[in-house]
Amino acid sequence: RRLSRRPAVTLLDVFQLHARRRPHQPLLRFQEEIYTYEDMDRRSNRAAWALSRRLGLQSGRTVAVFLPNEPTYLWTWLALAKLGCPMACLNCNVRGRALRHALEAAQATLVLASPGERGSAGHPGGFGNVGGLWSP
Repeated sequence: RRLSRRPAVTLLDVFQLHARRRPHQPLLRFQEEIYTYEDMDRRSNRAAWALSRRLGLQSGRTVAVFLPNEPTYLWTWLALAKLGCPMACLNCNVRGRALRHALEAAQATLVLASPGERGSAGHPGGFGNVGGLWSP
């Protein structure tokens, strides 16, 4: 029934409903840290603000995300969903030609990466880094 609703109910809709109803309920445990719905909502709002105001990211622009499996990945995904930006998920274990192919196929206007994933212009798979943000 939910899938046939118009407009469709998205994961962002479900997240925001839980964040309103149960802000202090744990959503994610990573190592010794526990993140509540409120934590993730606040962090994703800050990320969305930075992406739109500081970088000028607009709705509909595809963003490639090259992050390891950690909490940053989740609030980045939420931030992009809040902005209406499709997210191209890049496997952080891929390098070289496969990474270049994935980036070209995504046709992303921006690549978000953690400092540990940056690479360099001279390194196979590197694309030139500016503070964790790449412009392919």
